[in-house]
Amino acid sequence: MEQLRGDWTAQVAAAWAVSPFAVELSVLSETELGSFNDYLATAPSLPFRYVSIHGPSKERRLGEEELVVELLRLAGWADAIVMHPDTIEDPRPYRVLGRKLLIENMDGRKAWGRTHEELAQVFEELPEAGFCFDIAHAWSIDGDMTVSEELLDAFLERLGQVHVSSLTSELRHVPLTEVHKELFRPVLQRCLDVPWILEAPLRPT
Repeated sequence: MEQLRGDWTAQVAAAWAVSPFAVELSVLSETELGSFNDYLATAPSLPFRYVSIHGPSKERRLGEEELVVELLRLAGWADAIVMHPDTIEDPRPYRVLGRKLLIENMDGRKAWGRTHEELAQVFEELPEAGFCFDIAHAWSIDGDMTVSEELLDAFLERLGQVHVSSLTSELRHVPLTEVHKELFRPVLQRCLDVPWILEAPLRPT
């Protein structure tokens, strides 16, 4: 919903048109925290059964403890707060988010947070945190889906939600391709009991 960035009312309406069950509201830039808090302060209750909020991974300026204060405020509105592990310098302040915190596996552009061995180090510091499985990110590391299976073998009990899309050669999220539908199917069948978040439309519009 890049064309709707900053227009939270329009984003919620567009997500509702796809599914009334689950939504992830992405505050990907730290600079968006102010407008998002303003929206939550004036908005009616969000009409979804499951709400997650993707915390900032760009334009980070706040210290860890200051950001966690902001995330705790958002957590009052959400079932989950998703964070990128490569943006967390010190995991300890995030422990206060408990089970609401979900750590997402990273794609091939990132130097860290991609494999089950790397994420195990995060979960050692955040024992209550859950796992947000991005299947396209895992595919970007290993096209035969071995990394995907290893991530679920290690963290299936922590699984809180799934991100579903395909990726371009530049690792940009795009609608799920027919090839990826078949390739991802066996892995996604292990994830049927948690919300799936579409990070791109089901098909091009």
